[in-house]
Amino acid sequence: MPKPLWEPSQQRSKDSNMYRFMQGVNHNHGTAFTDYSGLYQWSVDNIGAFWAEMWRFAEIKASKTSEQVIDDPGKMPGARWFPGSRLNFAENLLRYRDEKTAVIFRGEDTVRRTLSYRELFAATAKVAASLRQAGVVAGDRVVGFMPNMPESIIAMLAATSLGATWSSCSPDFGIKGVLDRFGQTRPKVLFTADGYFFKGKPLDSLAKIAEIIKEIPSLEKIIVVPYTRESPDLSGLPGAMHYQDFCSSEASDIDFSQLPFAHPLYIMYSSGTTGLPKCMVQSCGGVLLNQLKELLLHTDLRRGDTIFYFTTCGWMMWNWLTASLAVGATLVLYDGNPFHPGPGALWRMAEDEKITVFGTSAGYIAALKNAGVKPGRQYNLNPLKTLLSTGSPLSREDFHFIYREIKADLQLASISGGSDLNGCFALGNPMGPVYEGELQCRGLGMKVFAYDEKGLPVVGKQGELVCTAPFPSMPISFWDDPDGTKYRAAYFDRFPGVWTHGDFIEVTERGGLIIYGRSDATLNPGGVRIGTAEIYRIIEQLDGIEDSVVVGQEWQNDTRVILFLKMQAGYELTDALQEQIRQSIRQNASPRHVPAKILTVPDIPYTLNMKKVELAVQKMIHGREVKNKDALKNPEALDFFAGIKELNV
Repeated sequence: MPKPLWEPSQQRSKDSNMYRFMQGVNHNHGTAFTDYSGLYQWSVDNIGAFWAEMWRFAEIKASKTSEQVIDDPGKMPGARWFPGSRLNFAENLLRYRDEKTAVIFRGEDTVRRTLSYRELFAATAKVAASLRQAGVVAGDRVVGFMPNMPESIIAMLAATSLGATWSSCSPDFGIKGVLDRFGQTRPKVLFTADGYFFKGKPLDSLAKIAEIIKEIPSLEKIIVVPYTRESPDLSGLPGAMHYQDFCSSEASDIDFSQLPFAHPLYIMYSSGTTGLPKCMVQSCGGVLLNQLKELLLHTDLRRGDTIFYFTTCGWMMWNWLTASLAVGATLVLYDGNPFHPGPGALWRMAEDEKITVFGTSAGYIAALKNAGVKPGRQYNLNPLKTLLSTGSPLSREDFHFIYREIKADLQLASISGGSDLNGCFALGNPMGPVYEGELQCRGLGMKVFAYDEKGLPVVGKQGELVCTAPFPSMPISFWDDPDGTKYRAAYFDRFPGVWTHGDFIEVTERGGLIIYGRSDATLNPGGVRIGTAEIYRIIEQLDGIEDSVVVGQEWQNDTRVILFLKMQAGYELTDALQEQIRQSIRQNASPRHVPAKILTVPDIPYTLNMKKVELAVQKMIHGREVKNKDALKNPEALDFFAGIKELNV
């Protein structure tokens, strides 16, 4: 039995929201659970009772409640949750209206602003009244092309207070990437900033906006927030107006529209690197209830916490972070490069703002380690209690790096889910231990298994991540998919009636999860499947390698493994290093997965949300078209793969 890297003290465990919730279940249902495993099993065996308990625990504000939790717990997709209830998402996030700090905004190393909960409510009231005067009604789409700043949250809250559906992209998206998203959903109002900062430089957004609005005739209002300039010139934007002019209303209260549980709240998008992005419509009640479960129970978030997640408005973690307002915590928003003016920038901010919950991506942790940053030695991180990581699998070595170089007494919650559900299938457990390379637990109410090729659950073996029971934050539909064909094809074709997520996982004997990467990018030479994360774990232990991507190439009626390396400055791919790589993979993975080719590339392509685009690389080396390169952070990196002659021998 491996030794855990961390365990909560008995006091910390009993002080957690999770423990308090478990005691409530015991009291209300006559159970006697003492640990997470029993509580989890009850939650998936009693789906309706669990989500009813969660509704009560989260103190959901609703003008009308529902006696029935779910109409058919065996129906997926199509189950109806809390039918008859009426509520408003924004009202739940704006339940606090006092002087406690709601939002701290940091723009790289130059900008700092704060808003109290009272100020946040007042600002939202003005924007909501202005949107109402502009003719926005329930069901309209309001979108943001915004940095991660307070006005982004205010615009979202104002729109959803009226029952409008919110959607957003970050300003580093290219024009085509924005049109592929907003062009499908036909918004009425667009909020944008005049620009954003990156590595200390102001970057203009208005030139992009001028091109974007030409292609979206549904837009009636363009609202521009000054950020990089005091008074940006809007003469090139027909119909645009300054934010302060738009918010001229003297409204001091908000008339929150009371809406059905399944009313459309968000439209989220798939990455769009292999085709036109899917537009996933999500419900106000489902997102609210599920995100509060994840924040209150799995993250153990309290009103006294200060929570930060390094994200843009184009990633679901922005939506997830904003739900922390419903808990009354303080949110830290950051716009800019996480390594500016130096690689310790976010940790200096964590010290300054006394951050207690720090969220980031696995890619950032790896980059931090490669840069030689040792946050725990360089900064005062005494308030920090939880570190969250998502976006891609966190390697075993990075688990150790966090406990060695960030903080030893820390709950490391590696979490995994997706924009599809605006939440997670696997999360942290504040009552349980942390083991290297392992996500602590499956989320409460999420009936998750690893399925083998025959559709049977397996434990201790790799398989497809599936969920066999409905959950409230499932998309209610895809945009422009009236008969649900696209929706069913995305999740339910492989195993009818079962959500197949597209991740390759292992459920451990302890009930934790190990993520091996996307199942559609799984390597399969000779019919033996292996997750790409297993290769990356081996590569990350070797000196001189900055980054890597591994894909399968169709070759002589089989698949062969191709490994691409980005070398650190001053290092070369020598014959000796190639042999070391092959030996390590042979011994630690399998002989079948030893790369047929190991080649260097100048850069590794990532999405804007810092996920490696293995499928796009795979398409490039096979001479196939890669659509929507605007969804990439560094699209120029992808072009190199098309002309590598060594791939033809």
